[in-house]
Amino acid sequence: MHEFELIKNYFQKLSKKSPSALNLNDDVFFDKKNRLAVSVDTYVEGNHFIDFQKPELVIKKIIRSSISDLICKGVLPKYYFVSGSGNKKSFSKSNLSKISKSLNREQNRYNILLGGGDTVFSNKLSFTITSIGFSKDIIYRNKGKVNDDIYVSGNLGDSYLGLLVLQKKIKLNNILNKYFTTQYFMPDIKLELANELKNFANTSIDISDGLLADLDKLINNQKLSYKLNLKNIPISNNLKKVLKLKNLSKINFISRGDDYQVLFTASKVKAGIIKRISSRLGVKITKIGIIQNKPLKSLIIDHNNAVITLKNKGYLHKF
Repeated sequence: MHEFELIKNYFQKLSKKSPSALNLNDDVFFDKKNRLAVSVDTYVEGNHFIDFQKPELVIKKIIRSSISDLICKGVLPKYYFVSGSGNKKSFSKSNLSKISKSLNREQNRYNILLGGGDTVFSNKLSFTITSIGFSKDIIYRNKGKVNDDIYVSGNLGDSYLGLLVLQKKIKLNNILNKYFTTQYFMPDIKLELANELKNFANTSIDISDGLLADLDKLINNQKLSYKLNLKNIPISNNLKKVLKLKNLSKINFISRGDDYQVLFTASKVKAGIIKRISSRLGVKITKIGIIQNKPLKSLIIDHNNAVITLKNKGYLHKF
């Protein structure tokens, strides 16, 4: 059973009397009356991060991925709560000191404040983060429209290559190793977009499970499909260099998750304002495709206009 079947079969009915729960089909809880947006995420060692050898970096990844849920909704994060389960080894004085210093840096970087949390003993290390922000409105899922352009911020694929480096599945020089592992641990989330997205986005999501998996989620309750152009999907110069050096395929890197970039759709008339805001903020925003009617299948086309078959569409939460 995957995540959405579990929610639909066992928990969706419990939220029917709570409109703010958004039918449990969005990234956040949003209480419009009180202007309150809340996101909750859990991270487990061996699943969401490899190990805890670098606690100061793991906690950065966790915090950034958590507040990105609010950012993609057009909400600035304000408070976060941390609950952790671990033992004496994982929560040693040295590790706790490193975690505390990293959290302080993240607070200063993103103007967020620790609100509270909880700790429990367990031999399985995990963290649960609750992020809170305040807004008059948000950008919802399932609000895409036929002929909307599809956009993404930043670059995709660097984090996945960083994971491969950490897993010792690919060998690079020290400079590239450092670049890609940094992208894995410290995703370049686009806080600057939070105040701008509502000016042009019809629907949005952050890319956590992978470009295609999250694009499917973005339109999952609509009779819509998508058409993406592989050549337009943005990747870094460093990733281009490695793909050429190792004779690897771009298609196998653009939808493997942990990018935490903003994926959104917008009407074609918004192209000008998107370009101007991208330039003003210095944030890379790239048009990568278009939303179509459902009778047309979702697809990716290459530079020869041939359809690409992708076996791995991203991370799937199975139970």
